[in-house]
Amino acid sequence: MRAAMSALALVGLLTPVAQAQVNPHLHHQMMAPAPAGNAAVAAPMDHSAHNHDVGPAGSTYDLRWIDGMVQHHTGALRMGEFVFDIGTPGVGSLAKDIWREQAQEIKAMGQWRKAWYPEAPVFPVALRPGGDPDAMADLIRMSSDQIQAMQMMNSIPTATTRVTWFLEGMLQHHGGALIMAHDALNKSSNPTIKRLAREIIVAQRREIIQLRRMLQHDGLNKPEYHQYDTLFSLN
Repeated sequence: MRAAMSALALVGLLTPVAQAQVNPHLHHQMMAPAPAGNAAVAAPMDHSAHNHDVGPAGSTYDLRWIDGMVQHHTGALRMGEFVFDIGTPGVGSLAKDIWREQAQEIKAMGQWRKAWYPEAPVFPVALRPGGDPDAMADLIRMSSDQIQAMQMMNSIPTATTRVTWFLEGMLQHHGGALIMAHDALNKSSNPTIKRLAREIIVAQRREIIQLRRMLQHDGLNKPEYHQYDTLFSLN
């Protein structure tokens, strides 16, 4: 109960614009019952369809990146809530740290969005196929498929698989954030966005190392756990 109240309190930190972009069912997710005869197997997290590209550089790039990153962070918030009450050493605590950190970043991005793009619609936007990256008129509502791809929440854990589901899933999720952060460093000219991108890289690589250590503690050490190591650099 205390974990749930803590989560609800953190949502209160978000600006109205940011709250409008967060899944309204964030705090009402239920864990699916364990499948008969397969209770110990974690639901696979297939990220092959996850596209974190928000399009080319241009005057609307920062708006598109903010909306994409808010959705991406929202996925991390949703994932973390499944393990807030976990008794496994460190897992619940790490999930709450990630929740707190990313909720604060959602709040900041919502404030920047409102200040920099007062004419932008309240819903998250994406660039129309073939659209002009400098034209606000060529932005369209982000589709449900695009939101799902950003959030990377295409499976739900069982009560017995949620630890591995969270640890492995968050490794992949953080990898997506690293991709987006480097994209911003390459395409944005806004020093505030670039600073946030660098902060994300530093935080995500630290947490990726923590996640791997927790998985190793459980006897898991797969090659794919290291696929994003080349993105640890700030360059």
